[in-house]
Amino acid sequence: MSSTQASPALYNKGVNENHFLTIGEWSIQTIEHVLEQAQVLKEKQQNGILQTDLNGKILGMIFEKSSTRTRVSFEAGMLQLGGDAINLKSDDLQLGRGETVEDTAKVLSQYVDVLMIRTFGHETIEQFAEAADIPVINGLTDLHHPTQVMADLLTIKEKKGALAGVKVAYVGDGNNMAHSFIEAASKMGMHLSVASPSGYEPDKSIVQEGKALAEQTGGSITITNNAKEAVTGADVITTDVWASMGQEEQQQERLDVFSSFQVNEDLCAYAKEDYVFMHCLPAHRGEEVTADIIDGVHSVVFEEAQNRLHAQKAILTYLLLGH
Repeated sequence: MSSTQASPALYNKGVNENHFLTIGEWSIQTIEHVLEQAQVLKEKQQNGILQTDLNGKILGMIFEKSSTRTRVSFEAGMLQLGGDAINLKSDDLQLGRGETVEDTAKVLSQYVDVLMIRTFGHETIEQFAEAADIPVINGLTDLHHPTQVMADLLTIKEKKGALAGVKVAYVGDGNNMAHSFIEAASKMGMHLSVASPSGYEPDKSIVQEGKALAEQTGGSITITNNAKEAVTGADVITTDVWASMGQEEQQQERLDVFSSFQVNEDLCAYAKEDYVFMHCLPAHRGEEVTADIIDGVHSVVFEEAQNRLHAQKAILTYLLLGH
């Protein structure tokens, strides 16, 4: 069945839609609505029309991890929507001197209208959401990267015309990107194949939940240690760096382990002729992907990066205004 034929419980109500912590916590209906709104906002901007619905609203952004696309897309998006944004590094806050997450969340709830947090442990952002009186957005944790994957869904829908039935091959580390793609694919009736080296597969509980949900939406989740198997017949190939932030000391070890999982011309030959290549960026050319692929005719990485802006604007609009 397609995503729109999923059970009413899945379609009409998410687990926690006051915040955006994971894609899995939003209903199919909400995901579809936010993607549609992102497309509307994108078309308006391209036509020189700015929708300033968030006039007077303030976004607080807390960064415990460095950022290019997340910071700039959220800040620029909030400004374009008529609001404002405050950039807060953890060292700028009393968090860096031992103030609790709960106290920080309660105080910031009095000053700003929405919080976006980019941090390490996923439990940190859950603590913020539990204590805050305002919406909290996950800008990235070690476990999930939902704002990136919402932009990826927007890009896939633009390039392939739909989400349901599309085959996505994710090649690389079973990390936060893989986890958010598993949740997204299972919600939207997509066919996702994740290829990772043995010992680097995605979290088993996330995989199990994704497979069970995909059975209801007409999608599928496949986990393999064979990159060629994953890419065969793919409409979309995507990857990520082999060593994420906080894993720098594992860089050389991972270069060796992941060497046969490089996205290159030989691997991409197993995909459909009209496949598109995606990458959340930053990319390390010559490691997880060769330059001829990421800079080639199948690559949509910079359109994907641009869509971060439109997806963030739609997420902000939904959480603050309910539409």
